[in-house]
Amino acid sequence: MKNISYLLVLTIVMVSCRQSRLPKIIPDVITEFTLNDTDDPAIWVNPKNPAESIVFGTDKKTNGAIYAFDLNGKIIQDKTIRDIQRPNNVDIEYGFQLNDSTVTDILVFTEREKQQIRMFSVPDMKPLDGGGFKVFEDEELEENRLPMGVSLFKSPKDATVYAIVGRKTGPADGYLYQYTLIADSLGVTSNYVRKFGKFSGVKEIEAIAVDDENGFVYFSDEGVCIKKYHAEPSMGNEEISCFGGEYFDEDIEGIAIASYTDGHGYLIVSNQQKGEFNIFDRETNAYITTVNLSTTATDGCEAVTVPLNDTFKNGLFVAMNDEKNFYFYDLKRLGLQ
Repeated sequence: MKNISYLLVLTIVMVSCRQSRLPKIIPDVITEFTLNDTDDPAIWVNPKNPAESIVFGTDKKTNGAIYAFDLNGKIIQDKTIRDIQRPNNVDIEYGFQLNDSTVTDILVFTEREKQQIRMFSVPDMKPLDGGGFKVFEDEELEENRLPMGVSLFKSPKDATVYAIVGRKTGPADGYLYQYTLIADSLGVTSNYVRKFGKFSGVKEIEAIAVDDENGFVYFSDEGVCIKKYHAEPSMGNEEISCFGGEYFDEDIEGIAIASYTDGHGYLIVSNQQKGEFNIFDRETNAYITTVNLSTTATDGCEAVTVPLNDTFKNGLFVAMNDEKNFYFYDLKRLGLQ
């Protein structure tokens, strides 16, 4: 009995030590609840009316969904994609060329149990993938074909759109695969381009974020550091840097990139067990500061820097919260500018 009491006290002390001591920043909006288990958000900015922008968020179970929320956190039922088998991560890209006369914004997410990625047009939410694009097809082990992270990259060189996909488990090198998404008269196809990305073997890799303007891809080697590579395949597969690990309590999770029109910006990265977010300079990747956004066990996060409405005048930051919901903040409240 004494041993049980001692272990209980030790557990409480350890959890207490992990909790952030920074002042809490309370969200401006908390979304309605999802059914299962939230994981990762993506923000679509409506170019015609930013106040009607949409936040998408994954709900990861066999009966999962990509929930659509308005800026008040209310579920938009007719934009929500249901009956998805364990969707993990989701991303948005703008201006995908469907044909000579049609351009659409797209949403791409991983569907782990079907070993594929899915692609839908936004905001009309029409499938463009013929049921899905298979990933990691050359892997013999099924466990190495289970996708988790995904981020989209639109090349500033030729406007090619790529999906960069990570998985639940993978090798020490070539953990991420990169695919082109190309439309022709027969529809959209996904074509393998390369594998890249070193893995420490500690924990896993899930969070992926791409800086389109500067051509870099970042991912969280969760137990070690944030890793940086070239997003353009022609630039090679060598690791550029491995940084920031000393600022995290345990798991390095979601990565959001806040990029401004004058070229400067920030990486905002979830320090999951601590309940904090570490902020790094976009240009130098140097650590700047830490904020406590009052979330619990955040996996994914996302940011946009354009004004949306009276609540989000300075842009929007969205963080997954481990209570089947997402937290929305005016971006200025993170103290970035």
